[in-house]
Amino acid sequence: MAHSDIHYFGIRHHGPGSSKRLLAALEQLQPQYILIEGPADCSDLLPLLAHQQMKPPVALLSYAVEHAQSSIFYPFAEYSPEYQASVWAKQQQIPSAFIDLPIAVRLAQMQAEQLTPNNNQSDGKSDDQSNNQENTPQLTALLRDPIGVLANIAGYQDAEAWWNDLIEQNRDDSLAIFEQVEHAMTALRQPVAQDSPELAHDHQREAFMRLEIAKIAKLCDGPIAVICGAWHVPALKAKHSAKDDRALIKALPKKLAASKHKSTWIPWTSARLATQTGYGAGVAAPMWYQHLWQHRQQDDRIAPWLVFIAQNLREQGAVISTASVIEAQRLCLSLAAVRDRPQPSFEEITDAVISCMCFGEHALWEQIHNTVLLGHQVGQIPDDTDLVPLLEDLQKRQKKYKLKPEALAREHSLDLRSDIGQNKSILLHQLQLLNVPWGELLDSGSSRGTFREKWRLTWQPEFAIKLVEHIVYGSTIEQAANNKVMASLAKEQNLAVLADSVLNCLTANLSQATEFGLTQLTLRAGQVSDCNDLLTSIAPLIDISRYGSARTLSLSQIDALIERLAIQAALALPYACRNLNDEEAQHVQQNINSAHRALVLHLGDTDILAKWWQAIEAIAHSDQSSYLLIGLCARLLYQNERLSREQLSTMLDKMLSPALPPAQAARFFDGFFTDSVDQLLYDSLLLNAINNWLLQLEETTFVEFLPLFRRVFSNLDAMERKRLFDTLFNNKAHAEIVQNIDTNQHTYWQQHMEKLAKLAQRNKDWLA
Repeated sequence: MAHSDIHYFGIRHHGPGSSKRLLAALEQLQPQYILIEGPADCSDLLPLLAHQQMKPPVALLSYAVEHAQSSIFYPFAEYSPEYQASVWAKQQQIPSAFIDLPIAVRLAQMQAEQLTPNNNQSDGKSDDQSNNQENTPQLTALLRDPIGVLANIAGYQDAEAWWNDLIEQNRDDSLAIFEQVEHAMTALRQPVAQDSPELAHDHQREAFMRLEIAKIAKLCDGPIAVICGAWHVPALKAKHSAKDDRALIKALPKKLAASKHKSTWIPWTSARLATQTGYGAGVAAPMWYQHLWQHRQQDDRIAPWLVFIAQNLREQGAVISTASVIEAQRLCLSLAAVRDRPQPSFEEITDAVISCMCFGEHALWEQIHNTVLLGHQVGQIPDDTDLVPLLEDLQKRQKKYKLKPEALAREHSLDLRSDIGQNKSILLHQLQLLNVPWGELLDSGSSRGTFREKWRLTWQPEFAIKLVEHIVYGSTIEQAANNKVMASLAKEQNLAVLADSVLNCLTANLSQATEFGLTQLTLRAGQVSDCNDLLTSIAPLIDISRYGSARTLSLSQIDALIERLAIQAALALPYACRNLNDEEAQHVQQNINSAHRALVLHLGDTDILAKWWQAIEAIAHSDQSSYLLIGLCARLLYQNERLSREQLSTMLDKMLSPALPPAQAARFFDGFFTDSVDQLLYDSLLLNAINNWLLQLEETTFVEFLPLFRRVFSNLDAMERKRLFDTLFNNKAHAEIVQNIDTNQHTYWQQHMEKLAKLAQRNKDWLA
């Protein structure tokens, strides 16, 4: 084939202006073959871009099977020239193919670079540049976006605006326009030394593409269209011998075997189009380019964009009148005229929006900046696309449970009593265990043990590669989660972490991992001797028991383990509270609080709980215990009527007396009233004791402990503070609330609680 039958179209990746001109040029040329810059060994996936179910943005994902972290994304938007060219080729029934370096070579390069020390190359997310520290900023910018460099030279901040002004508005035909772009790229490449190390990778890619073009030219009789980044056109058209090109690509590493790498299409998001991936392309405002593409046939593309911005501002609560929108459009035209531009660009529009619709407040623009410019669109891929097993399983469950992946954060409230709600919850919990945080569980501390969960879902494209990395654990999400958790449980020594992990397995409905975790808990429990480890493990274990009761699971071994650990903790606790510094005492205080709340709720009036109370009493009356812990245990005893008012009065006189150093008294005060300062509103004994102690403190001492007092009293709300002041200043300190307990009602309460227990276990005879 004659060289003149090969036509080169230098485009800007993700450029709507390039796409519009390219389609016009293809209609005029009517090529017999279309060659596109992209991995040559993924050409069989190219026709899928024209599939009816394919909705951009999407990305071509390629990864090494044994090293899934070695991966590359090639994103495509609706306005990407490569996407439009492939769709046009499919519609015209014209063959198309990728011609760039194969994925097998690219991944081999990445693995070689990862094994090379002191390597400054990128992680494979950019083809058109290397992040060598010797690169000058000008050369880096040139390699990244040569059309953007031309726009900056012309005084534009937005490359698409420059392209629209000088290319779209140009009356030359589309074929001639691409010739002009070629001349501009030739001028940009001339000052760069051909032996520059920064161009070495480009030279290899261009040599491979020249060989691929020559191979197709021998098989095709008609014109061939070559679509690539504008930067490469001069090099592809230059005369090079096939021998020299083969010598260049011989320096590339040996490509991976076909069984060692895989490629497929995955959904992408509009926001991620702003990131430079694959061929190094990225656009600052994907939604603006989407707008340009959708309104490419209209003369006025500014008004719809301003209306779109006004809607977003109104959703944020801003009052935007129609007059403000009209003024913004007028200002756009005025700014373009002042700046000597044929039409307003993105730069003028943004300035006009901030001035007329945000009233000069940049903060208001920043509130909608990401939504307006980046968007929250998520692409879709055909149902019959060959996916990685984990991705395929996720897609099936998403459709089955009607959980649509969206880039915009959206809250979902799940009712776990329904099958659909429980299945959604299980999927989201399993994904979290696989380090795929598609859903963020809101109020997670209060949701366990209840029948409701509230999630905030936000899909990110990188979740796909995280799933790919877990393919070593299994081919389904449930299987992978089971195997991954069991692998971590086998190495875990901390009893509390083990208990939390088992609870997570129960929540995620991982039966294998749950059974394995319970076995590990039993083994580790016999090896625990540290009191803090015992205390921190009790609450998670009781959560497991309560969860099992709510879900009618048989977890009898957990109850036995709880009783065993509770006895161990009760025996060790009095000795563990001796001779502690402040930091250690605060740590033990938190552990005692969590363990106490759980044990009182779970054990009820049993002999084991009695042993726990004996430990609390031993701490409260020990001279060797930390005063912080003495205060905590005294409060627990007093609240549960195990310490009489007379005994408490004697203890307060001792702990808050002038004979005791103020620092020790402050520690007792901290332990007693932290999280329970509201008792001062109802108990005159406590109020009088604290009031007298605070009044007798010297000014310097009071100021020293003022942060402590503020922290403790901050737990009172405004109404409670008012009541406390009224009691103090209106001489109502001696007023008490008298409680009369009707013991005759105990039987009825017991019957009522038994009915509630049946209801929680879903017993239909609970009213009997």
